Amino acid sequence: MALEKGIDKLVQDFIAAGRPSPLGQNIDERRAGYVASTVLAGEKETRVQAATQTQDGITFRTYSPLNAPETLPTVIYYHGGCFVSGGFDTHDNQLRQLAYYGNCRVIAVQYRLAPEHTFPAAHDDAERGANLVWKYADRFGVDKNHITLCGDSAGGHLALVTALRLKAAGLWQPAQLILIYPMLDATAYFESYTRNGRDYVITRDTLLSGYDMYFPHTERQHSEASPLWRDDFHGLPRTHIITAEYDPLCDEGEALHHHMTEQGVNCTCQRWSGVIHGFFQLGGVSQAARDVIRDIAWRADAVAVIG
Repeated sequence: MALEKGIDKLVQDFIAAGRPSPLGQNIDERRAGYVASTVLAGEKETRVQAATQTQDGITFRTYSPLNAPETLPTVIYYHGGCFVSGGFDTHDNQLRQLAYYGNCRVIAVQYRLAPEHTFPAAHDDAERGANLVWKYADRFGVDKNHITLCGDSAGGHLALVTALRLKAAGLWQPAQLILIYPMLDATAYFESYTRNGRDYVITRDTLLSGYDMYFPHTERQHSEASPLWRDDFHGLPRTHIITAEYDPLCDEGEALHHHMTEQGVNCTCQRWSGVIHGFFQLGGVSQAARDVIRDIAWRADAVAVIG
């Protein structure tokens, strides 16, 4: 399928600019560029309230529908940014929309970024953040039986590894996982890294440089660097994986679906056509972006109904 019209313009502009590489930027420039891209997110959703708080050393931003009940099904959210950028501000509009359309509470976890903080800093913060939400569920207004772990790109990776850590610890588990084009394989094994790796804005260099900065002293095959290849998915909760047709990560997301299904997980996967890595954040120019937010919101709301 051809690229969506609005996304095609972004891609053509990127190619016309000479395919600028993050390898030519310092980390401050890279982070500023991510923040600047939020102009593509669309109109700000105002029918929610947002509050930022720190609990036991982890900072959270909580989004709630206006006039919401005291306790709600909850999405614990980990932002993308290749382990080196992103935060509350880069994902604000999407998380507002998830809270509104899903009639749920969305709690974003701030985790430490590379290169200042390398593995396992982000993983430890992600796990600790989830455990704090569960521990202080009454304080956060969270229904402990209806918690979704969700994230995009590096955040999808962190959601998956957090679920695996929680399963191993045996204290509690989320009701479901929603993984939005997750980073899963630091070895860049799959062909989509070549097929989609050069032209589609978020390039092979963008993704692999993130791994380089976050895992400088870790083998790329490590089970928490490349969780795709693990054999301990059995016992994870229901999982939905979102992939994008023109994403370097497309093949590995679909391979995860295959591996999880083989290991007995109730797992579904949907490839969104005509879009690129990062399209979840492009609601101002992409119909698929607007649709996928509503799909995720429906799944977050439905967790209270279907299990």
